[in-house]
Amino acid sequence: MEKKEWYLEYEIQKNRPGLLGDISSLLGMLSINIVTINGVDDGKRGLLIRANSDEQIKRLESILYTMDTIKLIKLRVPHLRDRLAVRHGRYIQRDADDKKTFRFVRHELGLLVDFMTELYKLEGHRLIGIRGMPRVGKTESIIAASVSANKRWLLVSSTLLKQTIRSSLIQDEYNENSLFIIDGIVSSKQMNEKHWQLIREIMRIPAVKVVEHPDAFIQSTEYTIEDFDYIIELRHEPDEEIIYDVRKRNALLLGSEFEGFDF
Repeated sequence: MEKKEWYLEYEIQKNRPGLLGDISSLLGMLSINIVTINGVDDGKRGLLIRANSDEQIKRLESILYTMDTIKLIKLRVPHLRDRLAVRHGRYIQRDADDKKTFRFVRHELGLLVDFMTELYKLEGHRLIGIRGMPRVGKTESIIAASVSANKRWLLVSSTLLKQTIRSSLIQDEYNENSLFIIDGIVSSKQMNEKHWQLIREIMRIPAVKVVEHPDAFIQSTEYTIEDFDYIIELRHEPDEEIIYDVRKRNALLLGSEFEGFDF
């Protein structure tokens, strides 16, 4: 029988020497293997474990509930966030009200790239929006994740090196392994119908599309925020306000004497 992976997370109630050894010994007695272990929050540990049967997991769960040194938090088939939490030692922050919105700060770029890499590996159409102020690392993270996921990234509209506005693709770019990057602010300024026709064609391709500044994008298209499968917010600091009002944003970033900004 093929072994199945599970995610175990517990909170330490009485921290004493040998506690992790006790947990490891218990898993060993139940013939459950530890794949990965890490701290995932203050006073919490997360483990990826592998078991031969669900019965082993049920026995483990019943024993863990009797232990007064720990509090069982999660024991389930691992979600993507669980795997990344064990890998990086912390959980991705998720919006409490909007479950498809995930929040990162700049010092978590490694975690963000890993998260987007896993999203890119999912098959079929995926529409991902990413919000953030200039120079926070949005485009760089998108491209780094595409390389990690072995995807061919294509700039449909961007200001990464210079302003890019595409109105057509070559034949081999219409590919499910391509990753299409759209800057919502740059595209929203365009009156070129060929550019918008290209975006509509891209939306019909069963591939990953990433839209920077999705709020600006939906103001100029028939798409809504509900059409996005995931929304990522990237900030310099946790309490940073993401501003889409151009004049207010320019005043904060460059001083009120500047009237324009190349997004």
